[in-house]
Amino acid sequence: MRKIAILTDSACDIPPELEKQYDIDILPFVITLDGVSYVERRDFGFDEFYQMLRAAQGVPSTAQVTAIQFCEQYCKYVDEGYTDVVHVTINSTGSGTYDAAVLAQNMLREERPDHKLNIHLIDSHTYSYVYGAPVVQAARRLRNGAEVGYVCAELEAAFARQEIVLSAFSLKQMKKSGRISAAAAFAGELLGLRPIISLIDGVTKVEDKVRGDAAVPAAMIKQVRKRMDYPDGDVHYMLGCTDIPNVKELEKLCRKEFGRGPDAVFKLGAAVASNTGPDAMAIVYQGVPRR
Repeated sequence: MRKIAILTDSACDIPPELEKQYDIDILPFVITLDGVSYVERRDFGFDEFYQMLRAAQGVPSTAQVTAIQFCEQYCKYVDEGYTDVVHVTINSTGSGTYDAAVLAQNMLREERPDHKLNIHLIDSHTYSYVYGAPVVQAARRLRNGAEVGYVCAELEAAFARQEIVLSAFSLKQMKKSGRISAAAAFAGELLGLRPIISLIDGVTKVEDKVRGDAAVPAAMIKQVRKRMDYPDGDVHYMLGCTDIPNVKELEKLCRKEFGRGPDAVFKLGAAVASNTGPDAMAIVYQGVPRR
């Protein structure tokens, strides 16, 4: 009989209650802010971290989960008799976490030469609850008796379609992370321009710029409409945000445009907010399959 684990990293932003309900193992990122290191999901909550960002003198840095940490987790699964682990990571083009997991598999062969653990490693190609939600769905499917191969194929299919349109109202972190250029950030701060950014397969692109906060929600929806793909007309989307009030207007306009409310409204965790800044919001939707 198979014994299956679900493993991911803390950038998934899965709510703690769902993490516990579906027995999902989440290894944390380390966030360093103004010289102090914190463990995500342990040392602060979402809203507390946004306030820390706003009060900080500098910008945060993130440290990925290491190969040693992953190997230790794999060894634990072997010792506890697990036959399979479905392991989903943050986007590999924006983090070395996926590569660390690959290295951990090689290390496991040295630590447990005779192990029989099947490691199903999947690159999400995205960030935050955009991959956290499919991981929760995978855990639910497995609990209900679905085959591992089916669940992994479903995850790959989801990640081949997930797309994000986002905007950040404070550009300091976006400039530091390289998500937008220093010149664009300077112009935005000087002229009050807000970037409308797409994030597809881990690649960010400034799609538009609008003047003033009030213009952002409509501009975001306009970009989503260009790429959204729901042939059956049954639109599904999620909203991601920090603690900014603008998201209420975004949700209102989305309800009007798409004829229904979001499937979820989730908070951006520390690993993600460290790059977007404390004042950001996003629409998550499905585009045409890319793989």
